[in-house]
Amino acid sequence: MEARSRLLLVLVALCVVSVVAAAAENVTVGQLSSYHGGAVAVSYNAKSYGAKGDGHTDDTKALMAAWKVACGAAGTVTLTIPPGTYYIGPTQFHGPCKASALTFMLQGTLKAATDLKRFGNDWIEFGWVKGLTVAGQNGIFDGQGAASWPFNKCPIRKDCKVLPTSVLFVNNQNTVVRDITSVNSKFFHFALLTNNNIKMLNLRINAPGTSPNTDGIHIERSTGVVIADTRIGTGDDCISIGQGNDNIDIQRVHCGPGHGMSVGSLGRYVGEGDVTRIHVKDMTFEGTMNGVRIKTWENSPTKSVAAHMVFENMVMKDVQNPIIIDQKYCPYYNCEHKYVSGVTLQDITFRNIKGTASLPVAVMLRCGVPCQGVVLQEIDLKYKGQGGASSKCENAKAKYVGYQYPKPCA
Repeated sequence: MEARSRLLLVLVALCVVSVVAAAAENVTVGQLSSYHGGAVAVSYNAKSYGAKGDGHTDDTKALMAAWKVACGAAGTVTLTIPPGTYYIGPTQFHGPCKASALTFMLQGTLKAATDLKRFGNDWIEFGWVKGLTVAGQNGIFDGQGAASWPFNKCPIRKDCKVLPTSVLFVNNQNTVVRDITSVNSKFFHFALLTNNNIKMLNLRINAPGTSPNTDGIHIERSTGVVIADTRIGTGDDCISIGQGNDNIDIQRVHCGPGHGMSVGSLGRYVGEGDVTRIHVKDMTFEGTMNGVRIKTWENSPTKSVAAHMVFENMVMKDVQNPIIIDQKYCPYYNCEHKYVSGVTLQDITFRNIKGTASLPVAVMLRCGVPCQGVVLQEIDLKYKGQGGASSKCENAKAKYVGYQYPKPCA
């Protein structure tokens, strides 16, 4: 019996060694596997696929190769970009992926190429992925925009060539973007296009106040978007909500410098979708051109609706135009004023907005066809210069509730 027992122990030990060896053979360089309640968790390191991270070697192909492997793995997958500076040109991180959850963990800096001939419309694309998390541990997207800004003619020319957006999220579902810094984008820092359920949390977005068209976060044709606990200082809108969006929730965002937070511009192109259910609260604007702005073009080729919006609990610090509706928006020197805007504004509430304006007109409501259901509640905006703040209205049938300063339009 003792001999049989010893033999059984030896056989069991050999089986354990064989299983461990087999498992080791299945783990490639740069990949670690573990098991959590039956689910496989796999981790990949971009440097194991040729990425150098030395700041001058072109790591574009290496990062895309690492993504391809991670995207093709099943289970819970993490692709780590370790500390270092990764110089890359246009890069596509596309799905669909096999993973039930895929995390892109940026611990280093991704640094954009400066040769515009290499680019289309975007620098980095995350697209067609379900359950994606893009997270940072001191992670930075550096668009190196200063070299490109002199070539941006969009502020003065309607037919301009658009520079590359730093990071585009397109056709994703159930996405989280958190703890990331974006600096000096060539054009937009982040653009969200046709996404369903995406959260943008604890972001830091920075570019000089003079940088053209460097919107912090631009949203288009998306639903279920949350932006929270974020600081944005840039050369254009901190957040811009374009056409075709529904159910957008923005809270606890600090904006400045920049052009403020905009719904629009809307009504410029054929086939634009409605914008509905926008809720913005607990924002601070500091030294911005605008606070909360809704802007639509005249001469709209397609009719649409922008409705069911609430902007509340805002603090304005030396903002030029704290509250503004502009349905005659045109940033160019020469504009045709033939027809009113085709965008109908309905059910819009500005509530508990306080602070200081750096220009005398603190509330501007300039509608094309009369705006419907505009409510101003508990407004307290002081002009910092001599004389008091004022309101200016055109075709605006507004309702006023509670304290109002400046005084409502006559």
